[in-house]
Amino acid sequence: MSDRSDKPYVPADVSMAELTFKALFLGVLMAVVLGAANAYIGMKAGLTVAATFPAAVVAMAALRPLRGTILEENIARTTASVGEALVAGAIFTLPAFIIAGAWANLRYWESTMIMLVGGVLGVLFVIMLRRTLVVEADLPFPESVAASEIVKAGQGGETGAKYVFVAMGLAGLWELFKNSNGIQLMHERTQAVFQFGRSQMEVLGERIEYTGGLLVATPSASPALMGVGYIVGPRVAAVLFSGAVMGWLLLVPLAVFLNPAFATGAAGQAPFADLANEVWAKQIRPLAVGTMIVAAFYTLYSLKDALVSGIRKALRDINVTGDARVAERTEIDLDLRTVFVAVGVMAIVCAFLYYFFTQSLGGSLVLTAVMVVLGFLFAAVAGYLVGLIGSSNNPISGLTLSSLLIAAVLMVLIGVTDVQGVAGVLGVAGVVCCAAGVAGDMMQDLKVGHILGGTPWRMQIGEIVGVIVAALVLAFALMALHNAYTIGSAELPAPQAGLMALMANGIVGGQMAWPLVIVGMLFAVGLILIKAPSPMLIAVGMYLPFYSTAAIFVGGVIRWAFERIADRRKLGGDERSRAVNTGVLLSSGFIAGESLMAVVLAFLLLGGDFIPFLIRLKEGLTPGWEPSFWVSLLAFPAVFYLLVWLPLRRLRVGGMDVG
Repeated sequence: MSDRSDKPYVPADVSMAELTFKALFLGVLMAVVLGAANAYIGMKAGLTVAATFPAAVVAMAALRPLRGTILEENIARTTASVGEALVAGAIFTLPAFIIAGAWANLRYWESTMIMLVGGVLGVLFVIMLRRTLVVEADLPFPESVAASEIVKAGQGGETGAKYVFVAMGLAGLWELFKNSNGIQLMHERTQAVFQFGRSQMEVLGERIEYTGGLLVATPSASPALMGVGYIVGPRVAAVLFSGAVMGWLLLVPLAVFLNPAFATGAAGQAPFADLANEVWAKQIRPLAVGTMIVAAFYTLYSLKDALVSGIRKALRDINVTGDARVAERTEIDLDLRTVFVAVGVMAIVCAFLYYFFTQSLGGSLVLTAVMVVLGFLFAAVAGYLVGLIGSSNNPISGLTLSSLLIAAVLMVLIGVTDVQGVAGVLGVAGVVCCAAGVAGDMMQDLKVGHILGGTPWRMQIGEIVGVIVAALVLAFALMALHNAYTIGSAELPAPQAGLMALMANGIVGGQMAWPLVIVGMLFAVGLILIKAPSPMLIAVGMYLPFYSTAAIFVGGVIRWAFERIADRRKLGGDERSRAVNTGVLLSSGFIAGESLMAVVLAFLLLGGDFIPFLIRLKEGLTPGWEPSFWVSLLAFPAVFYLLVWLPLRRLRVGGMDVG
């Protein structure tokens, strides 16, 4: 429902500190920190978590002692959340350069330029669309309303920041004790093989011996992954886990059983666990990519009415000349003429970047035109969808895949193929993905600012500054993560980037594993025909390691247990909302703490000398200790207590803080 008749929390005629150095500095710092955390969890779990809520809480806690105003808190939150949005676009595309073989390692300047151009364009496109979608469109903006309520409630009491920081500390220590680059006292998972023996069958007159077995892994003892499951809820976690069950417990054993050569050839000499992992990596993952392709387009098709109406309204209502009347403070954007000039400058930068990738003038011009047109349209789409369903459900991977396919076909038509064509196509996908991610996040932030009474042009400057700094810094985090954990491995599978790489290589480079991809596409059609919930999530579950999706599922089960206990206690209204907010803040802290420690250890590994110090420290603390999975089991009851019993207990004793 539109809130055009509602007055902002801070009236337009009230002047107070807003775009200050302390607010901008805090926002930029949080943008880098939250962006690095989401880079790790996004490539590990295939999901990113919106940074608006933890950023709002941390901004309130940090600025309160400095006598910061609510509008300064809004600027800090707005600037901070852009880091998560930018890195979401980056991790869906930049790792694809490595997976596709276009780069041997992540390249700093190319990666930075893709993030910088895409992020700035996302901000510029949203400036054109702000009034249309934020003020005039009849959109609910569910996450924006929730974030604004958190900020309003925090003005009268505790902010709930202690839950974020305590959870960050606990999860950071846990990661230090389970990471192989840290003081490893435990293994976060274990696995077991259940072999069903051998059987013989006669096929085409030949007697063939088959072998059967099952590789089962425990859920990862990861508070971050369980926190992701808690935030997304039991339904999404269950759908994601169903993909893991189909991939690991159905298709992998089936592939092993139906390929007798595995049992008799060279591959059969390897342990069954290694064989199962090889089958998953080489056969099941391409099949999952085929499922993702159809699922992405089905998602866009199911939203076609909303997409078309949003684009039409955005294009119809753009006011290039500006309004002649004196606008109120809460209605002033950056000058649109300047915005259009800036878009032109970014397009020129993109043309040079694409020429560097493709070594073709015609190819670079075509790719630039595709990027500008699709970037604007998909920014409008992302902003509109955020208004409908929130930024956490923004299907930017589907939008990016569409731009990649269009660019890939055009590259083939003009004869730009091989590695140069693949790099150029992925460059378009990277810019569009970053633009769509930032556009959706910024539209959500602008709506929060509209409700609170923020000044649009000041928020837009904060977003631009946040994008520039985050782009310059986050490439280092991505490079460190690749060096420590290897992008595309089981530790950092980066499923969306794998999809982009396979499509770019398949269309432009001619390396598509078509039989497996087509089977996956037909599998997606079957899921759609039976109206299965979210075929895309099922495909991502097939693509990810079993232990990752199992841990997310455990988090979903913990959320389900919380909901059932709350129902039995007849909790509702504000009480239930406060308890859920506490769980969300604790989960956000788990994600940030564990991810940041993994990033820190990755940077320490680059230093070289510090990791041996950690090993010696471990030997000094626990001489002769061998890492064990059983110690890591403590994580599950601890997370259950913190996410279920702690919020409910705080309610019972009447001491619950507002989340």
